[in-house]
Amino acid sequence: MEHRRELKELEVSKAWYQNENTALTAESERLRSNPATIEKYARENYLMKRDNEDIFIVPEKPDVKNK
Repeated sequence: MEHRRELKELEVSKAWYQNENTALTAESERLRSNPATIEKYARENYLMKRDNEDIFIVPEKPDVKNK
């Protein structure tokens, strides 16, 4: 029983990693082939900007439930 449970967990983990690998491969291909995608990625992940722009970072409010 324990081995079956472990096998099931490993199969779920394997499926997740395969999906993650597929998504990252697709994103990598988009980044290699499209300059606009590279710019978007740099802006979103590294807060890069053009010379004539300013960036304002607005923090998200945490979810406060009935304090």
